[in-house]
Amino acid sequence: MTHTDIKREGLISRLPEGVQPYAVLMRLDRPIGWWLLLLPALWAITLAASGVIKFTGYDYYLLVLFFIGAVLMRGAGCIINDIWDRDLDRQVERTQNRPLASGEVNLFQAGVLLFSLLMVSFIILLQMSWTTIWLGILSMVFVASYPYMKRITWWPQAFLGITFNFGALMGWSAVTFSLHWEALILFIACFFWTMGYDTIYAHQDKKDDALIGIKSTALLFGQRSKTMVVSFYAISFGLLCGATFMAGANLITLGLLPLAGLHLAWQVVKWDPDDPDNSLRIFKSNRDYGLL
Repeated sequence: MTHTDIKREGLISRLPEGVQPYAVLMRLDRPIGWWLLLLPALWAITLAASGVIKFTGYDYYLLVLFFIGAVLMRGAGCIINDIWDRDLDRQVERTQNRPLASGEVNLFQAGVLLFSLLMVSFIILLQMSWTTIWLGILSMVFVASYPYMKRITWWPQAFLGITFNFGALMGWSAVTFSLHWEALILFIACFFWTMGYDTIYAHQDKKDDALIGIKSTALLFGQRSKTMVVSFYAISFGLLCGATFMAGANLITLGLLPLAGLHLAWQVVKWDPDDPDNSLRIFKSNRDYGLL
């Protein structure tokens, strides 16, 4: 069976036929992406607000804004990525049916959709503090350049770790109108979390990537990948616990955190680096870790 990430099922299959390629281009068929973009912001908002039970109406408003922003910016990032990679995607089994690679959507159409998503996202960003606005603008430098990293470095996952986790800084600053050490430690924790889960994700394409010259930590680490993912997850979880403690979490919260740590351990035990479907399944389970 062909291993592909394009599956027009569920909600996507019920959309008008002419809309489906654009929904797939935004990866609306794969919500795991916006979940992983959103979760660091949710963690940060919750820590900065001193817990869900102390949420104000403004904090709930921020949750809505960050949710919409995560869906839109994940879609914009995917379009930028696919514009960069449309020729390479045709050579990779998992990605050859993406709308730009297959020709179902052309560059002009993708550009119009990208511009629309960025404009709406910017309007949402303007509802927040100036610190958050400038962080959002800075993040676009990384969003635009990330797809090039896999061509020049074996560590594109590290660049994604920076790009994908601005929500940790933005969520905190949206609540407090400033940045504190807790937010920076949370950001670093999220960075190492991404290093782990995206190394797992990259194992889906390692054979094709090696043939066409695309670099990744999956290829760099090889047989050491499990050991490296364990290290990344351990650092990330330790820093997450530290940020939670510094933010004033009570003993009940700190006592429940190990449940999430057990989920990371389960991931590593169950992960088969040589099985693309298993790698995708384990990667997707990080939504559950984030919710825990």
